Amino acid sequence: MNRQAVYETLGISKAVYEMGEAALEKLRHRFEEIDSVAEYNQAKVLAAFQKNRVDATCFAATTGYGYNDVGRDKLEQVYADVFHTEAALVRPQITCGTHALTVALSANLLPGDELLSPVGAPYDTLQEVIGIRPSPCSLKEYGVSYRQVDLKEDGSFDYDSIRAAIGPKTRLITIQRSKGYATRPTFSVAQIGELIAFCKSVKPDVICMVDNCYGEFVETVEPSDAGADMVVGSLIKNPGGGLAPIGGYICGTKACVDRCGFRLSAPGLGQEVGANLGLMPALFQGFFLAPTVSAGALKGAIFAASLYEQLGFRCVPSANASRHDIIQAVELGSEAAMVAFCKGIQAAAPVDSYVTPEPWAMPGYDSNVIMAAGAFVQGSSIELSADGPIRPPYAIYFQGGLTWYHAKTGILMSLQKMADAGLIRL
Repeated sequence: MNRQAVYETLGISKAVYEMGEAALEKLRHRFEEIDSVAEYNQAKVLAAFQKNRVDATCFAATTGYGYNDVGRDKLEQVYADVFHTEAALVRPQITCGTHALTVALSANLLPGDELLSPVGAPYDTLQEVIGIRPSPCSLKEYGVSYRQVDLKEDGSFDYDSIRAAIGPKTRLITIQRSKGYATRPTFSVAQIGELIAFCKSVKPDVICMVDNCYGEFVETVEPSDAGADMVVGSLIKNPGGGLAPIGGYICGTKACVDRCGFRLSAPGLGQEVGANLGLMPALFQGFFLAPTVSAGALKGAIFAASLYEQLGFRCVPSANASRHDIIQAVELGSEAAMVAFCKGIQAAAPVDSYVTPEPWAMPGYDSNVIMAAGAFVQGSSIELSADGPIRPPYAIYFQGGLTWYHAKTGILMSLQKMADAGLIRL
């Protein structure tokens, strides 16, 4: 069997292939550590399935109101057990991560309350939700004020400024775990726990919510193990395992999750309604596979950093840094390099591989964005994808890969397209 010849059929040259193989030799120990975490998390998920006696009746489809939906209710119990929370809301009616965060925020903030971000500006799409950028139906329109404390230059928390910012109106503190479209480090669960403990020492009754997108199953613990009142994410990222076609989750205290249920459906109805529409097999099985799928994506991120650092590009995190999400940022320095990188990721896709990605004015963003993703589920960033706003430092954000081997192929193809465009020299 000649693996190099197989890659050549995909358009990857011998030079690119050999560069990748050389990098892999140095990553064996890192990959073993990732597999160890995945093994732990797989056992944790399996235990939750068994504790809740998941069986074939859980996969039955429901329609209409969805009353007495056993599968839906058990799925939420499984999530709550895995995240070690009192309750969970896991629904296909939640369309994306931004929607899940919007439900969590709007359910637990009232007019006159203040929302605080102690980790700088939130991800682009959440800025319109909050009202940082004006938008109809924003929290600002409904009388919720916003304050943020920027990180220090070294990426650490500015505890003195956070203490000063927490006031009588501060009702909820939002902590974005992953970097979003910034080139700061992702926070570890331990760091998040320290921040939550500090905030609650200043104001014990403040609600602490963590945007957990891209971080699930990267460590053996989650922010809910470190004191978060709510952890929120998307099912078309890590926890859906690539099988969930839509959905989001909110895990946390019963008081917080109950309010989220009322906000998602209607006051008085809450979690009692919401048909599963036949999606239960995908949601259950995707969650079961999530630890392994997330591990493969994590290997791809480290592989990407190893290769691109060799070529002189700044990578966040660096190849040797500890990992707390699946995202790899690479500062490419130009729009042309971002386009070439994304062409490589698109060319490696199983779906729409023939498409050429171009920057465009994507809704929810304040600059043109280029996105490469040939996914089975539209917008699924646990699948192989790369994207970024066309603005300095021209960083591309690579993530996903339903298997490690596909992530590897995507990175090699990105190098090939960069080399073909004369942007790198191997």
